[in-house]
Amino acid sequence: MRARGSATMPHMRHSLIPAALLLIAAAPAPVPTATDRQFDRIWQDEWAWRQHEGIAERAPGTVQAHIANDSAATHARRLAYWQGVLAKLDAIDTARLSPDTLTDWQVYRQQIASQIDDETFREWEKPVNGDSAFWSDLTSAAQGDFANGERDYRAYLSWLGDIPRFFAQETDNMKAGLARGFTPPAIVMQGREKGVADIATASDITKVPYYRPFTRLPATMPQATQDELRAAARKVIAEQVIPAHRALLAFLRDSYFPGLTKQLGADKYPGGAAYYQSRIRVYTTTNMTPDEIHRLGLSEVAKIRAEMEQVKADAGFSGDLPQFLKFLRTDPQFHPSTADQLMKEAAWHAKRFDGMAAKWFGRLPRQRFAIREVPPAIAPYYTAGRGGPGVYLVNTYDLPSRSLIQLPALTLHESAPGHAFQMPLAAENKELKPFRRNSYISAYGEGWALYTERLGDEMGFYRTPYERFGMLSYQMWRAARLVVDTGIHTKGWTREQAQQFLHDNTALSDHEIMTEVDRYIGWPGQALSYYLGELTVLRARAKAEKALGPKFDIRNFHDMVLSLGSVPLPVLDARVDRFIAEGGPSPYPAD
Repeated sequence: MRARGSATMPHMRHSLIPAALLLIAAAPAPVPTATDRQFDRIWQDEWAWRQHEGIAERAPGTVQAHIANDSAATHARRLAYWQGVLAKLDAIDTARLSPDTLTDWQVYRQQIASQIDDETFREWEKPVNGDSAFWSDLTSAAQGDFANGERDYRAYLSWLGDIPRFFAQETDNMKAGLARGFTPPAIVMQGREKGVADIATASDITKVPYYRPFTRLPATMPQATQDELRAAARKVIAEQVIPAHRALLAFLRDSYFPGLTKQLGADKYPGGAAYYQSRIRVYTTTNMTPDEIHRLGLSEVAKIRAEMEQVKADAGFSGDLPQFLKFLRTDPQFHPSTADQLMKEAAWHAKRFDGMAAKWFGRLPRQRFAIREVPPAIAPYYTAGRGGPGVYLVNTYDLPSRSLIQLPALTLHESAPGHAFQMPLAAENKELKPFRRNSYISAYGEGWALYTERLGDEMGFYRTPYERFGMLSYQMWRAARLVVDTGIHTKGWTREQAQQFLHDNTALSDHEIMTEVDRYIGWPGQALSYYLGELTVLRARAKAEKALGPKFDIRNFHDMVLSLGSVPLPVLDARVDRFIAEGGPSPYPAD
């Protein structure tokens, strides 16, 4: 059964890549052309430079010995360098590239263009938002695999020693942003210094998150080495990491937070309209205008609302939709009573998918994932869940706000076959060039994950009308983002207006609505990527099904999409055209 609405998805006309470059004819594996080699020299030189800068994408779990330089002078140098790279890329005669290399060129050009957008608008002067911050991003390093034993632990000690320098640079960057009114809005940063304060005031060094790797030293490591490493860790945390957090905390409380802008919209920043359009380019890989996105969002909200009405009837509920939404938000049967219940049900849904995977996918990732609770320091303002290579985070804060009927859709998105398929399969695909294996384009990655929520309906994953409604509520949530994000950042919407729109159209709890709206206020444009990406996948699938007829194999289609790594939406469209021209084969050789 085709995903509902997949044949009628609107066409995105606003590609960043000229349409002529996207017509890739089916052909046997070509011999590299002279132009291919010209492109290879460009990306290889830049990739080596990126690695030297310490900013190249790495496989998850990689332990680094240094934190990349983030000073203003470094960013100015990087901007000039990437502008030179882009000029070289645009000088290439793309008509002379082989099909696979043309795809590489398109992906790589988008990466470089996004870097230039970030540098041009000095995004680095705002290294915090309502969702995340540079200090919380750093603690993920403590989750490294440390697969190389002592060598990785010593590299990590060196990395910890860079924190004072890095925090000082970020403080200087925030001061520059503060001076020109380029900060996150004050309303979304309330309480966000807690993670800094927890470390700054820590009385037990061994409880600081950065010490965690030293609590799990391998048993095979000599005891003397273990003792030496633990002593070195305690010393660097006490003498460098904690003082750096104390200095940062003082700056946040005394200067930064009091000076944050009170305006909500990105259009209120200096050059705000152009800045917001740059966020659309970066996160959606299209040149759609805010007005176009807003209108599309309103149209899609109306379509999903009609589906909701039908599922409400299927559930036997006699009241209207607002009454049904209130029922779903407030009836205890739809909410976990304990954190363990929520975690166990998330794990159960993940295992239920395992029993269905072979029917829908030909290639499965080698990497497994763990299911963990969102850390307490960020849980109060964090989203319901988040996933990636090796982990599916589930938020157990404020249990009455957590929905069991939306948990199946959340699990498909954040674990398998969403992020726990897409990112590991890319990292494991040695056919991809290094700049494609661990990179992430939000429109593709989030679009794929949202598509898997809708796919769950075809798979029979949703067992009751309530779980199907949970999926539709999540679809509505992402369609509503098109309206809310553009409303806040270009149409003067208030925080309360955005919250009311989500309250009227989704089954999200009021707590989730508050944290989500604050996320959109503080992170302009990112929320647009999900639904625009899903529409592209659905439209591409409908096109392939129609063109291939009985030759269409859903496993081959999914494998083809996932074999790409993470690509701009126009590149996905072009690859589907090639998939059709070749007769819909698997992208992988037969065993």
